[in-house]
Amino acid sequence: MRGARAAGRGLLVLAVLLSGYVAAGARSDESGRGPLTLATAGDLTGYLQPLLAGWNRAHPGERVTLVELPNSTDETRAQMETDLRGGNGRFDVLNIDVDWTSQFAAAGWIRPLPRERFPLDTFLRPVVDTATYQGRLYAVPYVTNAGLLLYRADVLAEEGLPPPRTWAELERDARTVAPRHGLDGYAGQMLPYEGLTVNAAEAVYSTGGSILGDEGRRVTVDSAAAREGIGFLVRGVREGWIPRESLTYTEEESKQAFKDGRLLFLRNWPYAYVAADSAGSAVAGRVGAVRLPGPDGPGTSVLGGSNLAVTAHTRHPDSAKRLIGYLTSEPVQRRVLTLGALPPVRAALYDDPALVRRFPYLRVLRDAVLSAAPRPKSPRYDQVSLVVQAVVHDALTGRQTPDAAVRRLAEELAAVTRR
Repeated sequence: MRGARAAGRGLLVLAVLLSGYVAAGARSDESGRGPLTLATAGDLTGYLQPLLAGWNRAHPGERVTLVELPNSTDETRAQMETDLRGGNGRFDVLNIDVDWTSQFAAAGWIRPLPRERFPLDTFLRPVVDTATYQGRLYAVPYVTNAGLLLYRADVLAEEGLPPPRTWAELERDARTVAPRHGLDGYAGQMLPYEGLTVNAAEAVYSTGGSILGDEGRRVTVDSAAAREGIGFLVRGVREGWIPRESLTYTEEESKQAFKDGRLLFLRNWPYAYVAADSAGSAVAGRVGAVRLPGPDGPGTSVLGGSNLAVTAHTRHPDSAKRLIGYLTSEPVQRRVLTLGALPPVRAALYDDPALVRRFPYLRVLRDAVLSAAPRPKSPRYDQVSLVVQAVVHDALTGRQTPDAAVRRLAEELAAVTRR
């Protein structure tokens, strides 16, 4: 995706562009400036270290050390929580999953941030909501994401079919077209982990349902809409157009299945499109992407991505805020996309002709983000997610009917909110 010379040119341009963006040199601890440690989940594409190298050259007194935690979302959160509970941890800035903001803010682990310090009005509108808790800004959006439906464009073209817009069309094509081409029909991420929470929430949201309200204080999942959404996924597994193998899939396994040419349709994040359409993929040049289908038209994606937060115990809060400003500036956000294939939060980049040519899914993704919904906000989000994973997986494996699963969800989530 990138060459050494191109990366070098980009870093030189960044250094020039940003030389006037922030003052060079170190300040005393009393000014809130000094060296920083940035904690993040594993950087699978290696894009982040070059970005931080640009900052470090311009700010020798505020150098950033990158700490990469495990690739697993659940393991990353556990390690961050262990560090934060100590009250005197080693991290200054956290790259956190968007659904952790409420939990970390409620626990007092991250600082509220001044809205006026960041150009939030230049970001895609829904992403800012993922960074707030009880009306206050506790983080700054860094990258965004929304689930998309990837499809085999060559197979649908051969059949004379457009990509599906509704669940009925998706089900029909997964059931009839896929077998004619030796493919499985449709897969998402259905191992009991955070990805299953996302898939289940998208199914519920697409029917007009919800899971929690009032920032986690009210359980709203016991509805006909939720039963319809969970029932759609359960029916797919039972009838076989969602392969049972998908019950073991995370993002990576499902991406590989599509990349190997084993699936007609895949729900995944945009990075899977980049991987499937790149050299070495069995389906390169034959991939399309549209918004997720819903019952009567395009459905609702869950907002993914990550936010940057300043820990409550940092000794250098001003440097931490300045680093966040750097990482969310437009030149750096462009490189987050071109080097890391991660969707930026800056709205203007989605209309950049050069970027759209290189990443054809960008405008579809923008539409998906603008109509997306966050995961259920709750100061106990980790417990909420565990409940959703366990209950929905039991329904997918046939241990419970969709009706029984929704009733159990309501009961167990009510117990979580009362704690």
